[in-house]
Amino acid sequence: MRLDRDGAVFVLQLDDTENRFDPAWVAEFVALLDEVESAVAPRALVTTGVGRYWSNGLSLDWITAHPVETPTLIGAVHELLARLLESPVPTVAAISGHAYAAGAMLAMAHDHRMMREDRGYFCFPEIDIRLPFSVGMTALLTAKLAPPVVRDAMLFGRRYDSGSALDAGLVDDTASLGALLEESVRVAAGLAGKDPGVLGTIKRRTYAGALAALRAGGEDLRLTLPTD
Repeated sequence: MRLDRDGAVFVLQLDDTENRFDPAWVAEFVALLDEVESAVAPRALVTTGVGRYWSNGLSLDWITAHPVETPTLIGAVHELLARLLESPVPTVAAISGHAYAAGAMLAMAHDHRMMREDRGYFCFPEIDIRLPFSVGMTALLTAKLAPPVVRDAMLFGRRYDSGSALDAGLVDDTASLGALLEESVRVAAGLAGKDPGVLGTIKRRTYAGALAALRAGGEDLRLTLPTD
């Protein structure tokens, strides 16, 4: 990952990989988020990517190889989602490629989402890979999405292109790949002057239920992979 600054806007560029979540990846993201939140206001954050994937979610290879450590990873992912959800910094996801599963949840934890208009899908495929959503992740998505979209996206695993994602409210805007980062920075710059204390308080109160569920822990942090 790389963190740059364009005026009041920090741009966090994800790697040219599938950006799957393992402990090192999550820790690096959190460290960069810490850097952004500790900077002097005004500030805002744009999370963008390169290549085919914005993020493909949890690293199932890592999870399969480290079953005992999996609850710790899931807890760290929950905390990352909570941190973004309540951040006193305005956040914009510039979705430059596919956003799947926990990667799509990462996008949903941002305040504003802009998706590449000509390529890429936004999808929660958990039903089709036989992985139930955690209580915390369910609370995050139901806090952000209308009930018919919850049904189609979570229960049926619908795959959305940019147009259908915009219609469903999964994203707030679309742009060509060439304009995606510029437009996302423009949106973020317009939000950078919001008072951090007030913004953080409003977010914590608006998403209180989702934040509590993401941080509840316990058995909800276990992940069972299909065996056949």
